[in-house]
Amino acid sequence: MTRTYVETFDDGHGGWYGGRKYALPVWDGVAYCYSPWWTDANHAPPGAGYLHLVMWAYTNKAHYQVDNEYTRLLPYRYSRFAEEGQSTNLTNARVTVRLRGDGDFKGAELLFLVQAKTDKTTVNLALTGQPFKITRDWSEQTVKLAADPTQWTCLGARHDMKDEYGCDYIDKVLADVNVDIIFILFPVKVVPAGVEIEDINMPRAVEDYPVDQQYLPKGLIMFDTIGIEYP
Repeated sequence: MTRTYVETFDDGHGGWYGGRKYALPVWDGVAYCYSPWWTDANHAPPGAGYLHLVMWAYTNKAHYQVDNEYTRLLPYRYSRFAEEGQSTNLTNARVTVRLRGDGDFKGAELLFLVQAKTDKTTVNLALTGQPFKITRDWSEQTVKLAADPTQWTCLGARHDMKDEYGCDYIDKVLADVNVDIIFILFPVKVVPAGVEIEDINMPRAVEDYPVDQQYLPKGLIMFDTIGIEYP
C-alpha cells in the first residue's frame, strides 16, 4: 500500500517558500515562481556551482519551531509536509509535478534537490539525471528518487563553507531527508557586473559584488500540484 503527500495550493502556500525565505505567491490554486531568483553562492567552486532557489519546503518541524535570527525572518513557520508527519525516508519515492512556464533559462535546468543532516555533514544532492522540462503548456512529470549515485550531483561547498556543507552517500541521505526539499535552477552562470575580480568564487556573489543579470535565468515557473508517492 502506497502513501502520498499532495500539495495542490488550493488552500494557499502549504508551507512552501519562494526564493530564499519569501512568501510563495499563490493565485487560484497555482504557485508562481518568477525571476529574479535568489542566487545561492554556498556551493560555488570548488563546490558544484551556483544555483537559483525556486521553491522549497521544510521536511522537519524542528527547523521552523526554533526561535533564531533566521526563523524570525520567515514569513511563516509552517510546513504541511512536516505537520502531516510525512516520512522523511524518500528512498524510491516518486515526485510528480504539474507545471508550466516560459522564459530564457540560460541553459539551467529545473531540478529536485534533497537536503539532509547526516552524522558527517549537511548534504545537498540535486537529481541532475532527471530534470523537469519547463513547457509552455501544462505537463505532468514524474521523477524517481532512487539511491543511484549516477543520477545525483552532490553540490559540496564553497571554500569557506566546508565546515557546513559536504557530501555523503545517497542512500544515507534519502533514508532521512531531514532538512528540506527544494526545486532549483542549476547550473547558473555568475558574471560580475562592472567590476574586475581575479577569482569570483572567493568573495560571495551578490553580497560582495554585483552580478550581471543578463547571464542569469529569467522567466516564470508555475506549479499546480506537487505529489510525493512513497513505495
